[in-house]
Amino acid sequence: MDIGFIGIGGMGAAMVPNLVKAGHRVGVWNRDGAAARALEGVTVLASPAAAFENDAVVTMLSNDVAVREVIIGSGALASAHKDCVHVMMATISPALVDELQALHRQAGIAYVAAPVFGVPAAAARALLNIVVAGDADAVAKVQPLFDAMGQKTWHLGDEPKRANIAKIAGNMMITLAIEAMGEATALTESYGLKAADFLEIVTNTLFASPSYQRYGGFIAADSYEPGFKLTLGLKDVNLALDAAQAKNAVLPALEIVRANMLDAIDQGLGSKDWSVLAKVTRRRAGLSEDVA
Repeated sequence: MDIGFIGIGGMGAAMVPNLVKAGHRVGVWNRDGAAARALEGVTVLASPAAAFENDAVVTMLSNDVAVREVIIGSGALASAHKDCVHVMMATISPALVDELQALHRQAGIAYVAAPVFGVPAAAARALLNIVVAGDADAVAKVQPLFDAMGQKTWHLGDEPKRANIAKIAGNMMITLAIEAMGEATALTESYGLKAADFLEIVTNTLFASPSYQRYGGFIAADSYEPGFKLTLGLKDVNLALDAAQAKNAVLPALEIVRANMLDAIDQGLGSKDWSVLAKVTRRRAGLSEDVA
């Protein structure tokens, strides 16, 4: 299959080689051209519009602003191949999904939402979990791409927003897990039980899951890089709060997480892994930095 891939950040750069390995012909476009040229076995495209001349386009950009600029602002949809399927793998707001669906209907091309759960290391090994929603025929056409990039595809029906909400809610739960581990280790260490010892127990028993183990390890080691930037985590938290507000729902625990994230960013920790919010959580719990 001929594929255009837009957005070669940490995740995109890890995903593209698996598409090439599976035998797909991949053309890539990235705002930083050097990142695109560093990939082997691909064609570097001159514009986002060129990506839409293929059988499918995969978009992996950082946020709503980037998607608006690259996909909408560039006018890329206007000249899209009519049989093209656009696979949006970025984590974006439900409101932007509505806008994109309308623009794709106007352009006469299919739109599929397919955000992922996983970090670049998992993407490089094709171990992503991909949550997908959109027109059944369009999804079936691009299923080989999901098979090349992920370990499982989770189908959520024909309404693209469902996939985005699943992704936003899942990331929300990760931040709540980090908050919980920060508070729990503040408690254990106040009684002389080291964070590393406590977290080794719970991440192998009660909470034996990849997220708890990954971020629990960062907290135990008090090491927060490299990883998923706190600023990007705050973006996802804000997406969840905005989505809840649109339905007149309240997420009180997430409001606490957001406050701690903002505190951490004020301390200059925005480029650290988002699990660094546990440091703020522990401080707010009354644990002094010299207790560990």
